[in-house]
Amino acid sequence: MMKLLRAVLAQWLLWALFSSALMLAIAHAFETFGGLAPCTLCLKQREVYWVAGAVALVGAVTVRLSGFARWQWLFEALLAVILAVGLFYAVYHAGAEWKFWPGPTTCSGSGKVDLSSLAAVANGTVRVKPPACDQAAWVFLGLSMAGWNALISLKLLVYSAWAALSHRRAGAAA
Repeated sequence: MMKLLRAVLAQWLLWALFSSALMLAIAHAFETFGGLAPCTLCLKQREVYWVAGAVALVGAVTVRLSGFARWQWLFEALLAVILAVGLFYAVYHAGAEWKFWPGPTTCSGSGKVDLSSLAAVANGTVRVKPPACDQAAWVFLGLSMAGWNALISLKLLVYSAWAALSHRRAGAAA
């Protein structure tokens, strides 16, 4: 088990890139195939994965350049900070769903808009109800998507910090 963990941490930037892409793909699938429009906090959580994926990609390319391998820990530490922001958004969102605290007052989702739907709204034949941040759209094993995202963000944060510390120590020892 530890051998596998060491192998994952050795290539953590690539794993973080893959994880970010997977989380974005899952969110997109829930939206596209499940019909679950994202609320404001959902979109904020996605932004974190876009930023984390970009940092992981730049880091993975950079550390393969001559003389830059020693900076791998810095990209992993930056990922840990980014994922801490993601954890904050996920916990905040889950807490709003559980009514532990209020969600943002501007919580509304974005949907597809075309002229016919705008005309229907203007005529009053269609009522628009944007997704709300304080209502879980999907729950599995007692956790909403925000709750699951909090657990996944925590795991990715811990692995990023662990990878950064192990690569920093390895660089200092060299």
